[in-house]
Amino acid sequence: MRADQWLSLLIIALMMGAFLWGRYRYDIVAVSSLLAAIIVGIVPAKNAFSGFSDDIVIIVGSALIVSAAISRSGIMDVALRRFSPERRGPRMQLIILVAIVAALSAFIKNIGALAIMIPVAVQMARKSRVSPSMFLMPMSFASLLGGLMTQIGTSPNIIVSRVREEITGQPFMMFDYTPVGLALSVAGVVFLALFYKLLPERSRVETSMDEAVAIKNYTTEAKVTTPSAAIGRSVSWLQKPAGGDAMVTAIIGGNGQRRTPLPDTVLKDGDLLIIEGEQSALDKIVSEAKLQLSDRKHQPETRQDISSVEAIVGEHSRLIGVSAKDVSLFHNTGLNLLAVSRRDRRFTERLGEIKIRNGDVVVLQGDLQKLPDLLREWGCLPLVERNMKLGNARNGLIPVIILMATMGATAFGGIPVATAFFAAAFLMVVTGSVPLREVYQHLDAPILIMLAALIPISDSLRTTGADLLSRTAEMLPPFGALALILIAAMAVTPFLNNAATVLVMAPIAATFAEKLGFRPDAFLMAVAIGAGCDFLTPIGHQCNTLVMGPGGYRFGDYARLGLPLSLIVVVVSVPILLLVWPI
Repeated sequence: MRADQWLSLLIIALMMGAFLWGRYRYDIVAVSSLLAAIIVGIVPAKNAFSGFSDDIVIIVGSALIVSAAISRSGIMDVALRRFSPERRGPRMQLIILVAIVAALSAFIKNIGALAIMIPVAVQMARKSRVSPSMFLMPMSFASLLGGLMTQIGTSPNIIVSRVREEITGQPFMMFDYTPVGLALSVAGVVFLALFYKLLPERSRVETSMDEAVAIKNYTTEAKVTTPSAAIGRSVSWLQKPAGGDAMVTAIIGGNGQRRTPLPDTVLKDGDLLIIEGEQSALDKIVSEAKLQLSDRKHQPETRQDISSVEAIVGEHSRLIGVSAKDVSLFHNTGLNLLAVSRRDRRFTERLGEIKIRNGDVVVLQGDLQKLPDLLREWGCLPLVERNMKLGNARNGLIPVIILMATMGATAFGGIPVATAFFAAAFLMVVTGSVPLREVYQHLDAPILIMLAALIPISDSLRTTGADLLSRTAEMLPPFGALALILIAAMAVTPFLNNAATVLVMAPIAATFAEKLGFRPDAFLMAVAIGAGCDFLTPIGHQCNTLVMGPGGYRFGDYARLGLPLSLIVVVVSVPILLLVWPI
């Protein structure tokens, strides 16, 4: 091999070692590798930053915003509760969970789909008296398999499509991935349902900051109004979405008469409900039944700046001894009191009539720009920032409509994926589906920097890697050569980020296929599958990392379930690839 090829191999080896070591974050490693490649002359200085203008970076960044909007809309929570899986046994719950995660991952970035479902799985595990570890790793693996079904399900598919466009002039389309991805998802769900017991039962050893400050007994009030789905329904129906984490403690009729909130009590238009529970459970009840949380409305021009915050009433607060009604809190400050929590106390009076005490925890809604000053003025100390749903507006079906239109435009309208998803992300912001203040929180900057830094390096490795693989595959039949690429990608992805694996392996696979006289399509698809199927470690994909803490898993647990699943992926995908994409 030439000196530049040896240098390319050395840089990639050092980069993989640094990724595996984990001492430095992957974007720092990628940027360091890019600088090293420039210094030794592998990457021309004039091409060093070409990755920042690549469509891949635009597509991945836009997809993160789109996924966040779908998750924030709450539409998935409503759809999932229709299945009522809590009434079934743990094995059936597992099957339902992994099937739903796989299906969602086809249309939402797989880590977003998994994040939506983790709280549901933990709640089911608690009710079924089993460890969350029974559900979480199978769900993570299902999200990886489901992401293989469409172009937008996972980053490797997007990147491979771009590489194919560079080689052939035609990218993969939205559903080109579906035949192989669907077969793998079905095979994977069956395997996980039958062999989940390969996993040892684990318990979580850490508590998250959210759990450390979790408050179980917030009290809020909500009104049943004409658009509400609760009219004519029972109290038990209303409480069902909360899964036992919230309950109605009082009902005040439109005429001021109180009724006992028995499970079969029928709700009427104009009823005022006093509800107690966790803030997320309260939000589920309010959003599912379309209750009116507060009749105090902010001005339309400030609606996008309205947010909710949890705060503790300090000992010198001017709220102590008075109620929100006494001080006309909304009219004087623009703050809505949405909920109150007091240790060992259940409230049945109206929210605005509760006399505030030192140490009470309150949920306040107001202009985000003014909240810090108002909290300081009223002697309230904000709790650690966490995901507050109660009182935050959602646009319901709008994000879903935008996503469906985007998928249709890319699949049938001939619009480039980068353009379609950039437009979708823009629409998500301007429609308020993602608040403007949160947009840059959802952009995973380290991932985007890593992608941009590795694109020039991947070009330098194309010939070197292809030469090595070609020599290995000279004596193999076509299915063996295809399996070699797939296994190589699966072997590399635990040590690299899956997107980095594609950036390195896809150009190699294309050149490899050309040297052997084969069409590149099946080999590029094999790279996407291999890069998207890291079942062996918690570090190769964010989904696996996400469930490690909540599931209490150890590093070696992944291989116990993941190694046989990896073998199934190879056995199932190679013949289907050859059938769908003849070489």
